[in-house]
Amino acid sequence: MNRLFATTVTNAKPRDRDYKLTDGDGLVLLVRPNGSKLWRMNYKYHGRYRTLAFGAWPAVSLADARAKRDEARRQIAAGLDPSHEKKLEQARAAISEDNSFKRIAEEWVEKNKREDMADITLAKIRWLLDKAYPRIGNRAVSKITAQEVLLVLRSVEATGRYESARRMRSVLSRVFRYAIATARAERDPAGDLRGALTVPKVKHLAAITTEKEAGELMRAIEGYSGHAITLFALRLSAHLFVRPGELRQAEWNEFDAERLVWDIPEHKMKMRRPHRVPLSRQVVRLFEELYELTGTGRYCFPSLRSTRRPMSENTVNAALRALGFGKEQMTAHGFRAMAATLLNESGKFNPDAIERQLAHMENNGVRRAYTRGEYWEERVRMMQFWSDYLDRQRDGAKVLKPLFGRQR
Repeated sequence: MNRLFATTVTNAKPRDRDYKLTDGDGLVLLVRPNGSKLWRMNYKYHGRYRTLAFGAWPAVSLADARAKRDEARRQIAAGLDPSHEKKLEQARAAISEDNSFKRIAEEWVEKNKREDMADITLAKIRWLLDKAYPRIGNRAVSKITAQEVLLVLRSVEATGRYESARRMRSVLSRVFRYAIATARAERDPAGDLRGALTVPKVKHLAAITTEKEAGELMRAIEGYSGHAITLFALRLSAHLFVRPGELRQAEWNEFDAERLVWDIPEHKMKMRRPHRVPLSRQVVRLFEELYELTGTGRYCFPSLRSTRRPMSENTVNAALRALGFGKEQMTAHGFRAMAATLLNESGKFNPDAIERQLAHMENNGVRRAYTRGEYWEERVRMMQFWSDYLDRQRDGAKVLKPLFGRQR
């Protein structure tokens, strides 16, 4: 059997016509008149003769060409056509390189947008992804390693943003899982990093949780001298204790004046469940007054710059700062903790009814399945009690006569 030597390949000179030098088992070196030397393999598959190209010498050495030939022979022995397998590999490589992490991530974000993920959540996800793109954005999603992802996360940790790093790992993991589900990756490297990041210390959101301070807060709110719409946002934050984003994005068409209820659609809720808020007499009166200011538009609390957008998420917090309440004392989200604490301390309402009004999801699946309905009637009474309670605290009452008897 003829076998080539490296020196034979190196010294092969061009002729007037193509000629071949044989190495055995179908491998040949095709020497062209222009001096190029190309590796080819001739083989027979299902009775038909075929030719497989391995590349040009010296980029592909004699040893490399022999390795490629031996791999092709193994494929033939396994009943595969090496030419077809090569095309498949090239197609997979092209798909892999085209499917960069950034492209997959943006596709996943658009999917969540179509599924009505809240705008504020989408914005947070994009913010986290933007921090990852400089390092892995252009990398093929299927080739990214856990070490590469860890470097991304460590760069965020280095700034002291431990919670952001933790959230980023979760977001990156969801992108990789989406790539797996759409057949563009086989594993989630971010999932391997559970436990690798610094666990942030739990920081409870600042909130007022005593009767005395609640009264001081309500009196301070009544003395607010800023924009009138912001004043209504402060008042209603206290009375309704919904999440700040749910309040500022409230739309007039969500309110039912006959049933005295605010129906918040699921796409605006953190837990993606529609939520109902009973409206007390005080709340109805406040919304009636607010309607005189913003009722011609879409949003109850429009942006001061454009009525086509809701109020900024920082507006209520900024107003609290203007009233002298520091960020370590009270926040827009703190109205929820204030209501939860004081309503539970009153002992008048089932804790599950309070949790349901807060739109908290029960973590225990069995308990959630068997919980006693929506506690709607109790929540209606509770919201009226709460508004009356806030009014009494605002007015400085010392002796409180319960509006309702203790609930059983």
